[in-house]
Amino acid sequence: MELQNNLHTEDGWQIIERAFDPEQLVTTGSNFMLGNGYLGYRGTFAEWEAEQYVACIVTDTWDTAADSTWRELCNVPNGLFTRALVAGEPLSAFTGETRDYERRLDLRTGLSTRCATWSGAAGKSITLKVEKFASYDEVQLVVMRYHLEAHADTELILLTGIDGQVWSLNGEHFRVYEPAVEGALLRLSTRTVEFDTQIEVVEGLRLTGKAPVRTTIRQEERRILRELRFRMRAGDAITLEKVVAITHSNQCDAPRAEALALVTRGVAAGFEALYAAHRAHWDAIWAVSDIEIGGNLEAQVLARFNLYHNIIATPTHDKLPIGARGLSCQVYQGAAFWDQEIFNLPMFLYTQPEVARQILEYRHVTLPGARKKARDLGYYGAFYAWTSGKTGEELFPDYFFTDVLTGRPIHNHFNSWQIHISPDIVYAVWQYYEATGDWDFIVQAGAEIAFEVAQFLVSHVYFKKDKNRYEFIRLLGPDEYHENVDNNAYTNYMAHYALERALLIFERLAEENPAALEVLLARLGLDASVTAAWQDIVELLYLPQPDPETGVIEQCDGFFKLEDVTPAELRKRLIHPEEYWGWPNGIAVEAQVLKQADVLQLLAQIPRWPVEILRANYDYYEPRTEHGSSLSPSVHALIATKAGLYDEAYRYFMEAATIDLYNMSKKVMSGGSFLGGIHTAAAGGVWIMIVQGMAGFAVTETGVRFAPALPAQWEALRFSVRVRGHALAVEITAEALTVRAGEENPGALPVTVGEETVAVAAGETATFRSDGGVK
Repeated sequence: MELQNNLHTEDGWQIIERAFDPEQLVTTGSNFMLGNGYLGYRGTFAEWEAEQYVACIVTDTWDTAADSTWRELCNVPNGLFTRALVAGEPLSAFTGETRDYERRLDLRTGLSTRCATWSGAAGKSITLKVEKFASYDEVQLVVMRYHLEAHADTELILLTGIDGQVWSLNGEHFRVYEPAVEGALLRLSTRTVEFDTQIEVVEGLRLTGKAPVRTTIRQEERRILRELRFRMRAGDAITLEKVVAITHSNQCDAPRAEALALVTRGVAAGFEALYAAHRAHWDAIWAVSDIEIGGNLEAQVLARFNLYHNIIATPTHDKLPIGARGLSCQVYQGAAFWDQEIFNLPMFLYTQPEVARQILEYRHVTLPGARKKARDLGYYGAFYAWTSGKTGEELFPDYFFTDVLTGRPIHNHFNSWQIHISPDIVYAVWQYYEATGDWDFIVQAGAEIAFEVAQFLVSHVYFKKDKNRYEFIRLLGPDEYHENVDNNAYTNYMAHYALERALLIFERLAEENPAALEVLLARLGLDASVTAAWQDIVELLYLPQPDPETGVIEQCDGFFKLEDVTPAELRKRLIHPEEYWGWPNGIAVEAQVLKQADVLQLLAQIPRWPVEILRANYDYYEPRTEHGSSLSPSVHALIATKAGLYDEAYRYFMEAATIDLYNMSKKVMSGGSFLGGIHTAAAGGVWIMIVQGMAGFAVTETGVRFAPALPAQWEALRFSVRVRGHALAVEITAEALTVRAGEENPGALPVTVGEETVAVAAGETATFRSDGGVK
């Protein structure tokens, strides 16, 4: 099937490019990337260099460049570098003649394949096939098979090894480059500028087919390469199997020895064995994570493309963050935003809860950083970073954007005023508990998070004596265009939610785990009296209510008094197309134009609102939303579905699902900053739109509920969820919703559709009419 943006698919499990477009290097490098949560290898060609945005981004390598204030993940030397010179001419997608070109990414197995027949100026023709993957069996490994076949007699030179001339957004991260030959292996060792992190890239090679007439080692600036010379006759073929290990001292004590051992074993095993072990991991992932869409192949591949990217962005080997651009580049420094808990996490909550727990444990181990941030800003408790790396300390500088008109930096307050990140994390902790029933996690980690966030909220809240109520002031809500606002509705409601859950956890610990509660309170320097303040705020916190006439909730104090203008009209006022719209003097600051869902984000997370309130707020805020963030379309799709606006919902589903694959993102640059790469929140949002929106899936106190709204464009929808130890396979058509319980489920789980509830026991199947009722 032909998709948009020069792409194709065969059965919804692959994206295929059949014409090379040199103008799309940033986009295709991200879309065709490989990854495994430990590293992300951009979908670039073996012969490419820094100018083509080659990158292998590795987790837990945060470091500040020598000439920058940015602390970001490192792009390590490229161990897959391979360049062919045919009759002295470099084989290149930019020169010569290329026929039968195809590049594909198999989403089922994480295998990238590139095929082409290339002829140079001398008329010598050669066929190329390159396959590569980032191993899920040994996450430090990337593996490539490089096959060439000559169509005519020719001299061939292969340069293959490790290229340390890397693309880095914010400067040089390495102060040492040490190339070496280790027996049959090549090594390039580096040391980072700030933390002296030792990073080892080791490459091993297996060569079959035509033998080289000469092999030499070339050491160039920041490179160590093999030069293999061949005299090819027509029909001769060569196959290189390259195994590359990337290790570093933040993850192991002896990174060099480990990398050498990994590559030695990998070369001995060979490509096929390594690939089989890797594929077995993907089979297990898709067994619980796949979403099948019947009757619409485009929607099918869009769903799997986004699930794939949410998966490969997520570290499962350690307690580390999911970056807002995953591991597709250095944008946003590989740091976690609130996106992690609100957009990336839900899929794992209900498919791989063990991964979800690890994501939340990351927030527990980074509590010291959140406490430090609170202290530094004059508060106490835990104020989580807007952008959080390994330690939980704030990674973003206070000056991010540049005024493109003056060239001066813009002081933003994302770090200090966007306080909703802390209650968002408590929200995620409780969502995890409701999904899994894992009280042990609450005892070991969740309670400490909830209590420290509650204390932060106590230290931040203001009591208005004349109004006899608490308020949160000087805020920056999800709509980041309006800073320094009071009573952002989203923030107030999420703070209220977090305080309620802290009280609930405290009460249950006192009843069921009093010894653990006593130890925790002693460690935090608290006693039971703190709950009085939490309760007082819960009772008196100002929660903006829907207007009794319109049903609309005001986004923040004074929002309705701002100029009421559409984003399109406002855009006409730009002097320069890359102007930043927000604080302090952007064109949106004094207007009712918001960057992304804000009140609608609240309605999506706190499901207490009747349909008429959802509809009223959607109708009001949707035309005023600029969608300057990839987070926004999926929220609009979710609320539109719940409000019965199905055409709108599908329009926003397609917008969210195609942001990366079809290169629909409006902004690769904003305020002078590069913003390329995979939008991982949008990828996670696709699962939310389909499962929580179109299937209407929700966890209840006793079981689960579905409110299906199958798009007219689809014939069927199939997916799996896990809730409190119960595995459910769900199928939805226009006529029916069928739930099949796993054979190993612990008893019966109540399933509700419409007004009908059926307790579905292990191994049983229940079928409901899609509009409610049992068939």
